Amino acid sequence: MFFNKKIKNYRLTSEEEKFMIFKKYGVNFLINIKFNKIFSRVSAMKFIKSIIYKKINPRLIFVSNNFKFGNKRKGNIQLLKNYGKKYNYKLLKIIPFKSRKKIISSTLIRKSLQAGKINLANKLLSRTWFIDGVVISGKKLGRKLGFRTCNIDIKNYILPKIGIYAVKILIGNKSKIYKGVAYFGSRPTFGGKKVFLEINIFNFKKNLYRKKLRVFFLKFVRKDRKFKNSVQLIRQMNKDVIFATKSLKEKLVI
Repeated sequence: MFFNKKIKNYRLTSEEEKFMIFKKYGVNFLINIKFNKIFSRVSAMKFIKSIIYKKINPRLIFVSNNFKFGNKRKGNIQLLKNYGKKYNYKLLKIIPFKSRKKIISSTLIRKSLQAGKINLANKLLSRTWFIDGVVISGKKLGRKLGFRTCNIDIKNYILPKIGIYAVKILIGNKSKIYKGVAYFGSRPTFGGKKVFLEINIFNFKKNLYRKKLRVFFLKFVRKDRKFKNSVQLIRQMNKDVIFATKSLKEKLVI
């Protein structure tokens, strides 16, 4: 993020995914401005005059009740309202959606994912949460254990709770949906340190190296844990597959 370089994993969706969702809901065009040091210095008044009025010239502006803009967040709803007549636009304030008396926000969804509450996160999103990623080379430990897996670089996506998940997968631009189980963790049984995403696609043996996968998260199966040996791990992995298969009857909401 621009204001805090230490925050790495925070995205619920990539920019490409956002564009896809906007298109689905009938958005005709989108202005995507790169936020940098120069743009951060634009005052609230300059934003209204030079960008809203001169660049966009809208008739309606929709904002939420906590909307802030301009340098040091000095611009607010009242300021926008004050200049509506002068710059020929009407301001409409949106009432935020709530779930269990809590405002549905990206922060609430992130916390749900970090707590392993996939069902709640998907409900708040009104769709099944997914991660897009390219298959990278791994240590092939899954294959040695009898579970062929794909490793995915999750880049700056929000990190869900460490553990096992029931997932569905799309490969590239294909429409066929595959079922599988995903592991998000560092392989503590083998002394791993780095956290990554590893997917086992049921009844699939083709090489997917460098292929793009879309992994939909449907159910949190269990927490990660360290096993005494690989035999115990394999035994648990078989149980995970059985449990995940039962959870995969649920339909995707795309």
